[in-house]
Formats: sequence, structure tokens, C-alpha cells
Amino acid sequence: MSKPSSFFGQDTLSPNEAGHSLGSIGTFALWFGANIVVTTILTGMLLVPDLRFTTAITTVLIGSLIGAIPLLLVGLMGQRTGLPSMALTRRAYGPFGSQLISVVNMGVLIAWSCIQALLAGMSLDYAIETTTGYSNLPLFVILCETVVVLIVLRGHLGIELVERWAALAMAALTVIVLYQLNQHYDVSTLFEMPVESRNGITLGIAFDIVIATAFSWMSSAADYNRNCKSPKVAIWGTYFGYIVAAIVAMGLGATISGLSIMYGMEQTYDPTRLLADFGFGLPAALVIFFSVMTTNVMAVYSATLSCMNIKPNMSFWKPALIIGLVTIFGALIPGILDQFQNFLLVVGALFIPAFSVMIVDYYLVGKEGYTAKLLDATHQLGRPTAKIAIGAYIIGAALAAYWTLIAPPSFGASLPVFIITGGLYWLGVTLFTRPSNAIAAAQEERSL
Repeated sequence: MSKPSSFFGQDTLSPNEAGHSLGSIGTFALWFGANIVVTTILTGMLLVPDLRFTTAITTVLIGSLIGAIPLLLVGLMGQRTGLPSMALTRRAYGPFGSQLISVVNMGVLIAWSCIQALLAGMSLDYAIETTTGYSNLPLFVILCETVVVLIVLRGHLGIELVERWAALAMAALTVIVLYQLNQHYDVSTLFEMPVESRNGITLGIAFDIVIATAFSWMSSAADYNRNCKSPKVAIWGTYFGYIVAAIVAMGLGATISGLSIMYGMEQTYDPTRLLADFGFGLPAALVIFFSVMTTNVMAVYSATLSCMNIKPNMSFWKPALIIGLVTIFGALIPGILDQFQNFLLVVGALFIPAFSVMIVDYYLVGKEGYTAKLLDATHQLGRPTAKIAIGAYIIGAALAAYWTLIAPPSFGASLPVFIITGGLYWLGVTLFTRPSNAIAAAQEERSL
């Protein structure tokens, strides 16, 4: 079916139509803009005062350096094959397993988009209320998400264009906010701030949340990096873009949280109101509004590709429009923001094991079969070891859920689950794949 208007993008799962539109600056801006976002700021706010300020910043740095590695590995798979993330899962998990993962991915991304739409609406509502006296949160949530949907409907080229300008605007506004905070408040007092348990955050949980924040992007990395001009661009643009953004955004969150406590102000889930107490409400509102422009469009776009992986013959604009409408209504669900911290941990439980298997499959088991034929429903190109992949994922997800919800370990769950799940899959393939098959697979890979 042809598109109804030239306004709508015609993005498909096919590598032939993905193009290579992202250079170094564009890739850096994409991942920088994706993470200078209110939810990442909120993550930083959760860390203080439960941890010392220096401990919180160190945890953010180390966690981001480690967490961004799997992110860039999945993105590199997309660049090399031209395939989006969910299509890539067909090789390790088989067609049916890939569809199940796509359903879960679509649901998580819709929930992620709902949370961000609400936060953006709160910020815009505050900005309008302080300047005009008019307040209507549901209306502004709908307006913010409508802008997101319109951008997504233009496809990846429209998103990349918006990402560059929005990332630049957010960087400038963030610098202004940080500068003004330093001018008006004694930021050095943060280094002497006493530890106080408020959010139940231990060092292990903090590390886990930072890792989970990076890992949450694994399910979307190939969706965008398949458009990168070269593998080098996909690696370094993603790595530095994500790390710089994570340090700036989480560092800003930790700073705001710490100063609000030091100066006797109320902590809140809305960083705009905290910054308003410092006199920076309008710049903060603009930062958060632009953040939804850069991050929410990516969530809705990737959810759309997940839907297309379930039903490949669907035109791009249809799921994009439907998912956009769902996120608008979902953002208005009462109490959705109260579950933000638990949501981050659930994301880790669901996707860390899923993409651990996929990374091991591609980089250690073999790259053979990662071609456009994965999109052909008449060719069942899932590995013979697909059942092992699904089994490893179920064990990893169960372990992540147990460690996350029942018995959190002091060392955190995200990284151990990633290593254990990948190790189980690698061990299963090694033990249950006949040597003759392994030799044939190696010969096939060398011939590619």
C-alpha cells in the first residue's frame, strides 16, 4: 500500500532503504540528545543524598563507561547489516522468538514514552503557568506527544534533522543552568554533604540503575546506527555521545538534588520545579521540552519498527500513528511516574539477557546468516540453537527479576545478568552443537 501523503516517511526493515545518512557529528548528536533527557536527570537525582556526591558522580562515570559498550556493539551490528534491532534477533532466537521479544520491546518503549510525555507536559505546563497563569497539564501532555508523533511520521531522516538542532539547544541551555547554579550557590558544599537514606539507594543499586539506563538503549541502537556511514562512526559517535550526555545529565540531577536539600527546598520528581526555586524554571522547562523532542521520538520510532517486525508488510506510518496515540493516553494514567525507578530496573531485567544472547551470537558464535534474508518469512534462518537462546534468556530474565525485586545483591544485578546469560548461551551452543556443524559454520563465515 502506498503512503497517503508525501509527509509520511517510508522507512522499512530492509537494509537497502536504510541509507547511510549519519556522519560522526550526526551520530554523536543523536546519542547525546537521546540522553540529555529528564529521565536521565531523574536518575542522577535518585543517587543523592543516599550516596556521597563524589561517589554518585564516580558511579555514573564507571557505570556509563561499562554500560555503553554493549550499546555500541548492538549499534555496530546494525551498521554492518543494515538491519534494525528486532530484525537482528531473528537469527539467534528464530522467527517466533524474535516476535515475542518484539512484543515485549514495543510494550516497554511505549511505557518509556508515556513517562517522558508526562514529564515534558509537566515542564511545559509550568513554563506556561509562570508566564501566563494558565495551567492545563493534560492539554500540554497531549501537545508534547503530538509533536513527537509528527516528527516520527517523517521517518529517520526527519528524526536525525531534529536531533541535531535539539541536541545543540539542550547543550546550550544545560551550560546556562550549570553556570547560573555555580554563580548563585556554593556548589562546593556538595562535597561535604552528609549521606542520608531517602530513596533506598545503595551503591550496588546505584550502579545497577546507571548500567540499566545504558542497557535500556540496546533494543534501539541498531535502529539508528544502521544509518551510520562507517563502523568507526557507529562506534565512537555512539560511545562518546552517550557517555558525555550521561555524565552531564546525571551530574545535573545529582547537583540539583543535593543543592535542594542543602538549601532546605522540597525534593520532587519534577526537576523544573526544583530549578524554579533556584530561579531557573524557564530554562529548565526548555531543556526538558527539547529532551522529549530528542528521546521520545526515538522511543516511538523504535516501537514502530518492533511492530513492523511482528507484521513486516505493515506500512510504516500506520503503527507510528497508532503507537503515538496510545502513548498520549498512557501518559495520562494516574500515578505512572511513581513507578519510574522500578521501571528502570524492569527494563534491565527484560533486555539485558535478551541482547546479551544476541551479542554473543553475532560476535562469538558467528556472523553467518545476518543478511537481508532474515526478513524473508519463507526462509527460517534462525539458528538450530534457537531453543538454547530462548532458554538462556528465560534463565537470565528470571535471575534478573529475582535479584531486582526479591534479593538485590550488593554488587548490582545488571552486569552479572549480562555476563551469566551470554555465558549460558555460549556454553549451550558449545556443548550441544556438533563439531561438524561448527566447522561448516566457520567456513561459511570466512566465505562471506
